[in-house]
Amino acid sequence: MQAATVSRHISTERTSTTSLSKERRPSGVVEYALTSLDSILNWARQSSLWPLSFGLACCSIEMMHVSMPRYDQDRLGIIFRASPRQADVMIVAGTLTNKMAPALRMCYDQMPDPKWVISMGSCANSGGYYHYSYSVVRGVDRIVPVDIYVPGCPPTAEALLYGVFQLQKKMRKTKVTRMWYRK
Repeated sequence: MQAATVSRHISTERTSTTSLSKERRPSGVVEYALTSLDSILNWARQSSLWPLSFGLACCSIEMMHVSMPRYDQDRLGIIFRASPRQADVMIVAGTLTNKMAPALRMCYDQMPDPKWVISMGSCANSGGYYHYSYSVVRGVDRIVPVDIYVPGCPPTAEALLYGVFQLQKKMRKTKVTRMWYRK
């Protein structure tokens, strides 16, 4: 009888400490207001992603496939933009060559902050089949900082959509109101 009570007490202790450690509650009024403002801003930002389509090779066909009626990314608020000044997400799909790398960096620099990058396909992630070629960049992360990697050759439309969902999950955790001190 006593062992059952002790084990029940230990199990309730574990659940109460794990629930507190996973979610830290704001302690003051200002912190509560900033946290609430963060959640509203992140919800608005993740519900209206405007990716810059930077299709370089065969992966771009799968990127276009996500926009078609079967997956219909418009219902998620994802609308491709042609101008880097209007985009907040860059999807690099395909093989990045040394000749194209400065143009990619220039488009990335023209995007407004905060900006995110999704690397799509094995060629964009690490050079892919052309890894040992003299003209291929061995990963987009050598040119721009990458947030989400979507593996595959070519990755399916479902994989890209899952990568977008992972980016939205990452966006939910950013503290927008407290980013001013980082610059």
